[in-house]
Amino acid sequence: MSTSTTDSEGRGTKPSKASKDHKKPTAAALKGAIQLGIGYAVGNLSSKPDRDVLMQDFSVVESVFLPSEGSNLTPAHHYPDFRLKTYAPLAFRYFRELFGIKPDDYLYSMCNEPLIELSNPGASSSWFYLTSDDEFIIKTVQHKEAEFLQKLLPGYYMNLNQNKRTLLPKFYGLYCIQCSGITVRVVVMNNVLPRAMKMHYKYDLKGSSYKRRASRKERIKSSPTFKDLDFQEMHEGLHFDPDTYSALMKTLQRDCRVLESFKIMDYSLLLGIHVSDRKRLGRESRCDSRKGQKVLYSTALESIQGNAKAPEPGADDDTLGGIPAKHKDENLLIFLGIIDILQSYRFMKKVEHSWKALVHDGDTVSVHRPNFYADRFLNFMGTTVFKKNQPLRGASSKRKRSSFYTAKSASQEFLSPLKEEKKEEKKAQSLDNLDGNCKLYSSSKQPDLLPRVSFKPTGNDEEDIENSEARRASSSTIALDDPLPSLSGSQSDSDLDVYLRHTDSPRGPSCS
Repeated sequence: MSTSTTDSEGRGTKPSKASKDHKKPTAAALKGAIQLGIGYAVGNLSSKPDRDVLMQDFSVVESVFLPSEGSNLTPAHHYPDFRLKTYAPLAFRYFRELFGIKPDDYLYSMCNEPLIELSNPGASSSWFYLTSDDEFIIKTVQHKEAEFLQKLLPGYYMNLNQNKRTLLPKFYGLYCIQCSGITVRVVVMNNVLPRAMKMHYKYDLKGSSYKRRASRKERIKSSPTFKDLDFQEMHEGLHFDPDTYSALMKTLQRDCRVLESFKIMDYSLLLGIHVSDRKRLGRESRCDSRKGQKVLYSTALESIQGNAKAPEPGADDDTLGGIPAKHKDENLLIFLGIIDILQSYRFMKKVEHSWKALVHDGDTVSVHRPNFYADRFLNFMGTTVFKKNQPLRGASSKRKRSSFYTAKSASQEFLSPLKEEKKEEKKAQSLDNLDGNCKLYSSSKQPDLLPRVSFKPTGNDEEDIENSEARRASSSTIALDDPLPSLSGSQSDSDLDVYLRHTDSPRGPSCS
């Protein structure tokens, strides 16, 4: 029987000589052991009380041996004997609850049907498995990556509590399987690219240019994953409406600052592009993976924050949470997420950067200081990959004019009866004012014009001429300066002569 030892920190050591007598497990046996181990760990966790996560919970490692014949604590199985290690089980249970994953749904996704093996387009030797319902990705990680993730958990816990809407990987579990001398560490994450949606283009983008072109071997695949230089040759940028663009870039900036604070670099943006105008998969051939979505904030549209809102789900909604975009005249659906964040800028990465910088431009290689890497990554995404749609001026002005005329006509319809009432009131007031003014002019002490005065000739020509000239000379002065007392036609000529002699005096009328 295979034997292996573990140190105080739960690390797997080299297997003993007894393990050499046994054959290495097949890929199918390893997949079955992974599913069985995860099912046992989640089921065993249900017996533990629900409580707050403590600091020491992040460093806990639980280990159990599962023989094929079974034991008092473990079920019997038809796989080789293996040992299971579960890292920080209470912390990862909290993360799953944070995203609305129920234990029964998690178990069903993991253990109901065999895992689907995916190809690895990257340079790492990791294996990728996909659950049959398209919800979770299981990725094998190296010992240093698993150790780094466990150290990262307290900060990851703090970041998720502050911001659930993120494009960073969502980790749901970390496990280690030791079987027949083989040690496999796996991490369970969210699935970025749904299998039910045909991805016409896939990209792994870092923002660098050194060796950032897909290899010939990758290009001949049925669904190749291209890189930065390929994107610049094949696309002129993906265009979003202003609100979606702002929400997407705000999320990327926030996530990159978090990674920079943890001194993480060499991460990538996994980008899937579905061209909506092309022929889609038939409904009968598409899996029903997202029909009953189990995970909150798992789609691309849910993961970005800001004013962009996901459309209401409908019976015929086939977007699967993709972000709408345009490229030239094509309508697109974008699926994306940040991946490979378990690379810290440690000593070996510093040596790698220094060595590559001697041969090539240091700013073009992917390995770089975390702050420079984040700035270069954001600049490439915000200027080359993602672009903001500019609204047409004519269309906007036409909309403004139409809205103005609509509002104006509505206001006119509302105010027309009020205007008619005001007209009637003004007409009545004008008539009343006319009557009042007539009375006022007949009795007021300050008329605007000199009232007409009847003039009777005296019979003396010289005196009549003198009086008429005096009246003409003083008429303007009377109208503008001194108010004229009201005069009636019955007043005597002597009173008028007295008044005219007064106005013609050298002193002139008194000014008020």
